[in-house]
Amino acid sequence: MSTATKPIALPVTAVTCLEDRAHVERAAVLDLEAGVQRLRLGPVSALAVDRTLHAELTAAFPAAVLDVRIVRTWTPRGPLPSAAGDSALRHRVHALEEERLVLGQRRDRLQARLDLLGRLAADLLREIGEGAGSGETEQPRWAGELDRVDGERDTYGEQLRTVEARLTALATELGEVQRALHLSEEEPAELVGHIELTVESAAAGPVGLRLSHLIPCALWRPAYRAVLDGDALTLETDAVVWQRTGEDWSDVRLTLSTARSALATDPPRLDEDRLTLGERSAAERRTVDVELREEEIGDLGPAPVLGLPGVDDGGEARVLSSPAPVSVPGDGRAHRVPLSVFTTAASSEYACSPELSPLVTQVARFDNLSGHALLAGPVDLVRGSGFSGRGTLEFTAPGALVELAFGSCDDHGVVRHAEESRDSAGLMRKTVVTRTVRLHLSRFSAPGERGDRVVVLRERIPVSEVSAVEVRLRKDVCSPAPEVVDAEGIVRWDVALPPGGRRTVTLVYELSASSEVAGL
Repeated sequence: MSTATKPIALPVTAVTCLEDRAHVERAAVLDLEAGVQRLRLGPVSALAVDRTLHAELTAAFPAAVLDVRIVRTWTPRGPLPSAAGDSALRHRVHALEEERLVLGQRRDRLQARLDLLGRLAADLLREIGEGAGSGETEQPRWAGELDRVDGERDTYGEQLRTVEARLTALATELGEVQRALHLSEEEPAELVGHIELTVESAAAGPVGLRLSHLIPCALWRPAYRAVLDGDALTLETDAVVWQRTGEDWSDVRLTLSTARSALATDPPRLDEDRLTLGERSAAERRTVDVELREEEIGDLGPAPVLGLPGVDDGGEARVLSSPAPVSVPGDGRAHRVPLSVFTTAASSEYACSPELSPLVTQVARFDNLSGHALLAGPVDLVRGSGFSGRGTLEFTAPGALVELAFGSCDDHGVVRHAEESRDSAGLMRKTVVTRTVRLHLSRFSAPGERGDRVVVLRERIPVSEVSAVEVRLRKDVCSPAPEVVDAEGIVRWDVALPPGGRRTVTLVYELSASSEVAGL
C-alpha cells in the first residue's frame, strides 16, 4: 500500500450553522493511483467530532473509501519574527544587553586601574621603608605621593561601586523583559488535526472527494434592521455568526438552520391527574366567589433583549441560506451575514396605553414579504432622524402582519388619573362600583409646526365571565364617546391634536354585582 506523506489541502467549501454547532463540508480533487493507498489531508481543526466523519468519492471508475480518521499532533513553536519587524520588547532587550556589555568593559578597566594603584601603593611603602632604614628623610614627598595614590583609589573605587550597582539593576530588568518576551512572542505548541484517508481505486486518475463532519464552537442568531421612511419600510435580515473552530471559513456556502440535533427525542412522561367531585355546602351554594385576573393580550414598545436567547423558530425547523459566498474568520467575534431585504408600504400610528406607559410611541405595521419566516431577534430601528433604538421582533410567518414600535415621541405628554366609588342600591342590595379614568393629553410643538396629529389612546375595562357580575360602559358620561370597544375590553379613541393642543378624555364604567358575590 502506497502512503502519501505530503498533506493535501482540504478547504472548507460549505457550512451549515446550527444553534450551537456547525456541520462543515470540505471538497478536494485527488489524483489517485491504481490500488490501495493512504492519503494525508489537511490541516483541519482539531475540534472536529470523530464519529461524524463521512467521506464520499466521485469518479468515472470504481473507487471506494476503506477508512477515514482524524489524527491530532502538536506542532512546534512558531518561528521568531524577523529583525526588521522586531517588537519593542526585543529592542529593549537589545539595548539592555548593549549597555551591560559596555558597563562590563568599564568595570574591567576600573578593576585593572585599582589593581595598578594597589601595586603602586605597595611599591611606595616599600621605598619609604627602605629609605627610612638607610637614613633618608623625604617625609613631604612621601606624604604627597601616598595622598595622591589614596585619592585616586577612592575615586576609582566609587566609580566601580556605581558600575556594579548599575549592572545588578540591569540584570534584574533584563530578566523581567526576557520573561515578558517569552510569554508574549513565543507561540505555544498548537494541536492540529489531519485526515488520514485510505482508499482503493481500480484505475489511476482524478477523483472528487467530499468530506463532512460536525464541529463545536460555532453558533448563529438572527438580527434585523428596520428603516422607516415616510410610508415605506425597509427590513434587512441578517445572521450574526460566531465561530472559534480554529480555522477561518473563506468564501463558503453558508446555510443557517434552527434544527437542534442534540435535542432529546424521548416522549414526555405521562403522570396521573385525578379529579374528584364533592358536595358543596349551603354557604358555598349561596356565595359566588369572583376575583380579578390579569391576562396579557399584547404588548407595545421595544422589549428588552437580555443575554443571548435561543432561536425561536415557531416549533418547526427553519433553513435560511446566504445568497452569496461569505467569509467568517475564526476569531470568536460577531460577524453579520446579509440574508434578505425587502421594502414595503407600512401604516404608521402614534399609540399610547396610559395604564402601561405615559409615552406616545410610533408604531409601524407591515406585511412580511421576505419570503421566509422572521425568527425572533433584536432589530435596529432607524427613521428619519437616524438610529432611534433597538427593539425585539417576534416570530412572524411569511405574509403575516408585523408590528414594530419605533420609540417614543418626546413632544407628547399623557397624564392619567383614576377614581373609584362604591355604592349599594336596590332591594337586592346590589354593589355598584363606578370607576372614572381621565386622560390628559398634550402636544408640545416647535414654532412653525403645522397639521394635526392623531394619537390612538387605548384603555381597558374588565370583562366579566360570570352572569352574576355585569360590566357596563357609561357612554353617556364618557367624553368623548369611544370609537371602538373590542371583545377583550380594550377601549379606543382617535384623538386629533393640533400643534400645542391639549385634550382631556374621560372614561366611565360600572361593575354591578349581586349580594351573593364575594371577592369584588
